[in-house]
Amino acid sequence: MKQLLQFDALPSFQDFLHQPAPDHMHCVGGFDLPFGLPRAWVEAMQWPITWPECMDRYCAHSRDELRQLFKQFCDARPAGAKFAHRMTDGPAGASPSMKWVNPPVAWMMHAGVPLLRNAAWTLPGLQSGRANCVALEAYPGLLAREILGHRSYKSDDKLKQTPDRFVARKDILHALDLAQTRLALRLKLTASQHDTLLADASGDSLDAVLCMVQAAWAVSQHDKAEAAGQTGHYGLPNFDPLEGWIVSA
Repeated sequence: MKQLLQFDALPSFQDFLHQPAPDHMHCVGGFDLPFGLPRAWVEAMQWPITWPECMDRYCAHSRDELRQLFKQFCDARPAGAKFAHRMTDGPAGASPSMKWVNPPVAWMMHAGVPLLRNAAWTLPGLQSGRANCVALEAYPGLLAREILGHRSYKSDDKLKQTPDRFVARKDILHALDLAQTRLALRLKLTASQHDTLLADASGDSLDAVLCMVQAAWAVSQHDKAEAAGQTGHYGLPNFDPLEGWIVSA
């Protein structure tokens, strides 16, 4: 890994996204946020079922307004099936993208997708943009669970930032160093980078690296397809162009 950058606010991150890709470079990023809403929810709301128009509608609403729409939908559904899910949620083990608490992925989408669209990144299957800046929906929990099972490796609560979670982060880095995941990629870190990822008990830094590994796998799949004379799709299957898909799921 060459470098780990940190952004303390969305404007500085947006400035980064607007930067041109270095000469002759192809930038591919894995972003830990949903890129789409469940089709069942969109149709229930009678919103546009094309992705750009749906995202326009979604991001035009305030979070309070969206919370009410989500809650009304969930309140009308039976226990155990409150949320609508995307097709990718099952294979990825991901939270529904309409979830507004624990974790609030709906707000992550509300904040992040407009930044990618405004910076004209290409979201394969969803939005055409700059050809050399490609954004993929990633999910660090998918790769972390492959290594740890259901062991926890992070917490924002300082009281829960325990030695067991430290060991879990160490186990993740050890598995990645040896390419011991189904993605079969080896993560090379400096000693300083390794220590930084271990020390960040919130897991934010490690999550960013897990997303990077998923994006790197996607690039490898894309390159293999093109080398075989096929169209590369970053390892993505044929997915619902309204909902999006989590890379490597």
